[in-house]
Amino acid sequence: MTANGAATRRRLFLRTWGCQMNVYDSGRMADVLAPLGYAPVDAPEGADMVILNTCHIREKASEKLFSELGRLREMKREREAAGAGMVLAVAGCVAQAEGAEITRRAPWVDIVLGPQTYHRLPEMVARASRAAGAVIETEMPVEQKFDHLPEGAASQGITAFLTVQEGCDKFCSFCVVPYTRGAEYSRPAAAVLAEARRLVAAGAREITLLGQNVNAYHGEGPGGRVWGLGRLLRALAEIPDLLRLRYTTSHPRDMDEDLIAAHRDVPALMPYLHLPVQSGSDRVLAAMNRGHTAAEFLAVVERLREARPDLALSSDFITGHPGETAADFAQTMALVERVGFAGAYSFKYSPRPGTPAAGAPLQVPEAEKDARLQALQALLREQQEAFNRSRIGLTMPVLLTGPGRHPGQVAGRSPWLQPVHLLGPAALIGREVPVRILAAHPNSLSGLLLAEDAPSPSLRAEEPAPA
Repeated sequence: MTANGAATRRRLFLRTWGCQMNVYDSGRMADVLAPLGYAPVDAPEGADMVILNTCHIREKASEKLFSELGRLREMKREREAAGAGMVLAVAGCVAQAEGAEITRRAPWVDIVLGPQTYHRLPEMVARASRAAGAVIETEMPVEQKFDHLPEGAASQGITAFLTVQEGCDKFCSFCVVPYTRGAEYSRPAAAVLAEARRLVAAGAREITLLGQNVNAYHGEGPGGRVWGLGRLLRALAEIPDLLRLRYTTSHPRDMDEDLIAAHRDVPALMPYLHLPVQSGSDRVLAAMNRGHTAAEFLAVVERLREARPDLALSSDFITGHPGETAADFAQTMALVERVGFAGAYSFKYSPRPGTPAAGAPLQVPEAEKDARLQALQALLREQQEAFNRSRIGLTMPVLLTGPGRHPGQVAGRSPWLQPVHLLGPAALIGREVPVRILAAHPNSLSGLLLAEDAPSPSLRAEEPAPA
């Protein structure tokens, strides 16, 4: 603290791997450290504190972490030699799963904290400054971290993320989330609405609701009634100046009729949904413990498209799950052909320690997993490019989120989450404007800004159903 009581300015570098929930968590870690004087910087060089917020889902997550820790060890030594210091923390799912291993292999780490404990970061920093050895906080606390986070969060910009649900009760055979994030928990609706209003007041015009199984949301509403995600979306859509709503990630088992109806009834809910299926084979889905069949997934897709004909879908796929045969993979390809996806995340199976699939028999050879992944990604890429081309000639509302890559250019997002680039004044950033799409690229669109007094485009009137 300075003489007048203000916190001394300290530099905080946060490196985030993985999902958007990790991005949200990193932002909230910065919020809880702000009263201690920590302000975010763009590089670890010269930082007073470095936090690596890790993800255990991606392949070789631990190896990437330890490689980064080795590099930071030298920076930490240099600062100590210069009479300064660096608090080094590892957060997130790898920290939760491998806390003891992290401190064994990298004893220069000061703090190891799981994703349910970051509200206690100021206390951990104080403990680390006066104690020898690492501070490890990886238990699943009884109190909810959201009850202890500061209300005044830093602005996220035009688009913002808001965690409404955490944890998972599904226990898919390949996934570590139930072990690193804990059981499903839904925030009270009043807390979510209050945070959303703060985000909008800070400039957000689009909010994406986050959760490991976000459509399993079952938060307490007024009068003690339980709200599902559909009811929550309807309430959020009533916030003035909030133009757009999205949510991710969903599970097919939790796509109830009220949520499907929200896609029909809530104009602010964008016509793009990420709905992971993982495989098209019932045999593999059972081995994955997904709790649904391919036919049940297809039935959910059909009901969604009946409710919102212009809805586009993305999904997750894993190739080479233990026991997957060539015939099983062919069923996945057939499902992809039948549904048609506007985007997807696809990976070859890699074992996660402690998960049932890691020790399962009939592990698929790496070469076969890779060959299947290449074939799947080629089909998914073809579908994404076809979907982008289908937007050419359409007029659509584009939410402008920032400057483009070239002078005089602005960029934004289509209702289907595609980046859109166009010429236009920076004064329009933050507004939703009508744009005629002129060209499609593999991962983005280019368009022409129409006159500001042009009629607002009607998606439902102009959009054919996705391929």
